Amino acid sequence: MAFDKNNLPDDLTPVVGAPTDIARLSHGQPKPTHERTAEEEAGVINWQALAASEKFRRLLRAKRRFIVPAMVFFIIYYFALPVLVGYARPLMETRVFGAVNLAYLFALSQFFMAWVIAALYVRAAVKFDKMASDVISDQK
Repeated sequence: MAFDKNNLPDDLTPVVGAPTDIARLSHGQPKPTHERTAEEEAGVINWQALAASEKFRRLLRAKRRFIVPAMVFFIIYYFALPVLVGYARPLMETRVFGAVNLAYLFALSQFFMAWVIAALYVRAAVKFDKMASDVISDQK
């Protein structure tokens, strides 16, 4: 369907090249960050200075202090089940109640452990977000 200024339908959506396809957004300049192109973003932030700042390095250290131990703990916890089932089979076959043994409980506990670690990260992320906003405010 071609665009004809004199014969416009009520709904311009299906008209290719209609004014709605190229209409400017209602806000003024400067454009919000999420609407800028890469060319418009060039030179806005000095990334080398940001990466070299002490606040940014503190943010990275804080995240590393949380993420690395949490990841190591979970990997060990995750692989403990197959290792224990393989090498400590009599222990893992110990029945707790009915047909449920320690291996089943350990496997189920891995779901809860993932949720606990996720909850701890969400709590820590509040601090990380505040630190990140401090880093950004220094660059403005």
